Amino acid sequence: MATGVGTDWQAWQESWDRQQEWYMPDREERFRVMLDMVEALVGPEPRVLDLACGTGSITARLLARFPDATSTGVDLDPALLAIARGTFEGDGRVTLVEADLTDQHWPARLPHQSYDAVLTATALHWLRRDPLAALYGRIAQLVRPGGVFMNADHMSDDSTPRINAAERAHRHALMERARREGALDWADWWRLAAADPALAGPTARRFEIYGEHAEGDTPSAEWHARVLRESGFDEVRPVWSSPSDTLLLALK
Repeated sequence: MATGVGTDWQAWQESWDRQQEWYMPDREERFRVMLDMVEALVGPEPRVLDLACGTGSITARLLARFPDATSTGVDLDPALLAIARGTFEGDGRVTLVEADLTDQHWPARLPHQSYDAVLTATALHWLRRDPLAALYGRIAQLVRPGGVFMNADHMSDDSTPRINAAERAHRHALMERARREGALDWADWWRLAAADPALAGPTARRFEIYGEHAEGDTPSAEWHARVLRESGFDEVRPVWSSPSDTLLLALK
């Protein structure tokens, strides 16, 4: 990947996708279902808030499928935001906002007061239950009546320990096989980012903010659904799941 002014941001975007797919080989399927539900519930020209957007994985797929959509991406990670800014530079459909989702005032930084859809994937498990519940309350205020919130993330079920153990062992065996074949894991990917002059500074700031990894929670889908209903959503249920993850949809 080139560096400096000539940095190939699309290559970094694709590298991030491959690293994430090492952990979640069905990642594209969850994105497809997410966008299916966006189209079904709010139509093909949505105003979307890409929450904890990272490099803009959801935004990229949203705009490829719905060219008349618009997206506001919000995140705190300076390295991933740098990739997002490079990827979407000059695209008037995309606004990127740097904000801390644990700060109660973060919605004031957004360009719009309401959205047709708020979407997030594999991000909110960085938060513990109390700040996540507070975040859900703020999200409910941003989603317009008839709009949707969707969260695709790790959602545990502690009532099935033997199933969980078998699934985890199988998944980790497949991951190790892919690793031997050259797949990058989280730590490998960040080492590459730190070595790129265009990302070295943002990557250093990123680790100052987060450390190696935040210690969040992975409560059950039932917990998420209950808190979302308490926050003001009328209907909440899973619309997709894998053995380890769930895509939960909440309708205002």
